[in-house]
Amino acid sequence: MSLLKGKNIVIGVSGGIAVYKVCQAVRGFKKLGANVDVIMTKNAAEFVTPLTFETLSCNPVVSDMFERVGHWEVEHISLAKKADLFVVCPATANVIGKFANGIADDMLSTTFMATIAPKVVCPAMNCNMYNSAVFQHNLNVLKERGVHVVNAESGFLACGDNGDGRMAEPQTIVDFCVKLLCPVNDLSGKRVLVTCGATIEKLDDARFITNFSSGKMGSAVVSAALSRGAEVTVILGRHTAEIDKRAQIIDVTTTQQMYDETVKRVDESDIIIMAGAPCDYRPEKFSESKIKEENLTVSFVKNPDIAQSVGKIKGDKFLCVFSAETDDCIQNAKRKLIKKNADLCVLNDVKHNDVFGSDTNVVTLITNDTCEEYPKQSKFHVANVILDKAIGK
Repeated sequence: MSLLKGKNIVIGVSGGIAVYKVCQAVRGFKKLGANVDVIMTKNAAEFVTPLTFETLSCNPVVSDMFERVGHWEVEHISLAKKADLFVVCPATANVIGKFANGIADDMLSTTFMATIAPKVVCPAMNCNMYNSAVFQHNLNVLKERGVHVVNAESGFLACGDNGDGRMAEPQTIVDFCVKLLCPVNDLSGKRVLVTCGATIEKLDDARFITNFSSGKMGSAVVSAALSRGAEVTVILGRHTAEIDKRAQIIDVTTTQQMYDETVKRVDESDIIIMAGAPCDYRPEKFSESKIKEENLTVSFVKNPDIAQSVGKIKGDKFLCVFSAETDDCIQNAKRKLIKKNADLCVLNDVKHNDVFGSDTNVVTLITNDTCEEYPKQSKFHVANVILDKAIGK
């Protein structure tokens, strides 16, 4: 595939255990036809040798500010001018601090400062460092300056902790960068409505029921639609995923609120993606005082079915629903497609795949006439496949 043929990508590698994952990112860019140059810090070379990246990129690795070369060319200026995209992965707390505060004391930081190409950073560090006030401040400084961020994932870290700070998967990074380098405005003029995140139903003022949804799939749909030129409104419940602020965000808490805000916007939308995870049931009674019973029995009542209600009034709007199943997955997803009067059903087999909170997904896309299985891929990639279906690609 030559999607990135003629594109020059400069990858800056700083010193963290996630350096080994960057090898896969370099391979991913090369497979798409890009020319890749790698800049390594001295600390990065302690984890993976420059020879590895030279072999994968088919270009010499640059690391030493004062290395004498056979031709007269200021190396960091040369690469800065050459870059169509500058990607830093892993981006440690140290290097992000340098970028945010204008420190240029090695080849990576000087080239980063000198380039006018779009910049992407992919943070990777211990969870306490990642969540610290000083790091988040530095990261926000870069965002305000227009630097793109591929958010770190949550999971098991090399230090033994479990939490935020794991570098995004290489394919996620490659997908993100492809969208930056090859923007498609095929949704220009279209209005996309997305439900995202989980709803909350309170038992009392101290307790509530909800579900495992992180909002990452909805967030990916929002970002993908915006990147393709759409006007996006997101009805947003409880979530941990970062939501692109270019979208119109409508915050909700309960299923009834998500229902109300979604239904009244159907007429003004062209594409409706029901990526939210509303609670199907709510407690029949809400306790004004904190419940103290030793043995508690709770009666539940059915919440309104948002997708089914949208299906009844959508007319010729494109409606996509999601089906999280554990048994008889395809049959249940097909039944949901018909019951909701949807145009597309995205099946998640939650028994056999890590779906909730993950940055990747394994899906089967079901229409009235087709049933297509897709391999594991980033949720951003899945979002674009859904949007392709919405416009008939």
